[in-house]
Amino acid sequence: MTIIFDFLSAFCFFAGGCLCITGGVGLLRLPDFFTRVHAAGVTETLASPLLILGIIFNQSQLSLDSMKLLMIMLIVLATNPTASHAMTKAALHGGLKPFRNPTSPISLSPGDQEQTDHPTKGGDSSTS
Repeated sequence: MTIIFDFLSAFCFFAGGCLCITGGVGLLRLPDFFTRVHAAGVTETLASPLLILGIIFNQSQLSLDSMKLLMIMLIVLATNPTASHAMTKAALHGGLKPFRNPTSPISLSPGDQEQTDHPTKGGDSSTS
């Protein structure tokens, strides 16, 4: 039985670690605030519960510490998506517009064409 728990623990640690790495790469490589918040939110919501499950499976028996870790995992699963949504909604209400790629095959509606360039790579295309 301990071999099964060791395997589950190793799998959870590996999957959580891979998600942490991809989330970090997403934070560095994605173009704007909204996509970076998405990368961070997915990483927090999926990677941290997997890592916590890995710790729970790594323990030799079910204990009070396991129950505390389970409660932490449930709190993380409940609050992280809500916090990510609140941050992006506040940014939208603050006037921050999502990045739109001008070379994308998806056509923009006429009202959405005021910001087609990346804000740090030349600013607004309507002023050039």
